[in-house]
Amino acid sequence: MPVPTLVWEGGRPGHVRLIDQTRLPTEYVVLDVRTVDEMFDCIRRLVVRGAPAIGVAAGFGVLLGAQRLDERDRDDTLGRVKEIAAHLAKSRPTAVNLFWALDRMVARATRDHSANKPIVAGLFEEAHAIFEADKAICRKIGAYGAELLRDSMTVLTHCNAGGLATVDYGTALAPIYVAHDQGKKIAVFADETRPLLQGSRLTAWELQQSGIDVTLITDSMAARVMFEGRIDAVFVGADRIARNGDVANKIGTYGVAVLARQHGIPFYVCAPLSTFDAAIATGDQIPIEERGSEEVACGFGKRTAPEGVKIYNPAFDVTPARLVTGIVTEVGVIERPNPARVEAALRRGHVL
Repeated sequence: MPVPTLVWEGGRPGHVRLIDQTRLPTEYVVLDVRTVDEMFDCIRRLVVRGAPAIGVAAGFGVLLGAQRLDERDRDDTLGRVKEIAAHLAKSRPTAVNLFWALDRMVARATRDHSANKPIVAGLFEEAHAIFEADKAICRKIGAYGAELLRDSMTVLTHCNAGGLATVDYGTALAPIYVAHDQGKKIAVFADETRPLLQGSRLTAWELQQSGIDVTLITDSMAARVMFEGRIDAVFVGADRIARNGDVANKIGTYGVAVLARQHGIPFYVCAPLSTFDAAIATGDQIPIEERGSEEVACGFGKRTAPEGVKIYNPAFDVTPARLVTGIVTEVGVIERPNPARVEAALRRGHVL
């Protein structure tokens, strides 16, 4: 079983307990997060990361700021909730689950304000509903994805889209966990995922902890292992998916998709419907976060580039829908995604 990524401790008032993913795999550190600013910092610094987990963290972040509000002035309470959500929205730009969860929390506060219901109690209920829904969605993605895996298959994955990126089985790793539970022998090649090494630090650690056969490779080795016939399928997660099926995921994913197409290997994206942005027609409209140069030049404290060299560090890239074999969601697999198939899935999930 994956380790618990983040949980709410206590009732009202309570706090969030989460794994500091910047310290893995050499240190297992659990942090207690008690304020909105602390949660903002955790999201910005990738202490908590992965689109679904960011969404859950955002919901809990609103609750952290709202749980002690005095509801005698209901207009002030609603205004403060909106301010908290707007602040948290500035923590990271690409993962749409962040904004989805914040919008959901504000919408709940607005409804309860209009209906003269307790606002804070409603936010407590809503944040926990987001948490519980993520757990259930992970299992459904795992079940649908496991149908694509046969015994003795080997999967390549990029970045981390497992339990550490959600609150349960993950997205891209969920089919592997479910297949493992079913008695299938599934092996994994994990790309290290430069520059922050989420595949090396997180995916390899998580799979090893769960008893899955995992082999770590550098990003530049993916082409070689595919050429050698070692890979049967690629499974990755997503941070935002456009209405036409274009997928934004961790930098390097696009290259893996191109390699998979070249070698005739199916390329699957695993993501909840909350990761789809129905307001964006194509991947060209997805904002791509650019992170600091020190992540490339001085990763993990050791300088590996000359002082003063120019550095470009986009955190994500976009894989065109034409390279995607299927998107595994909680309502099934969207095969050969296009606008019509994506919209049909969103309607099945009552997102549209």
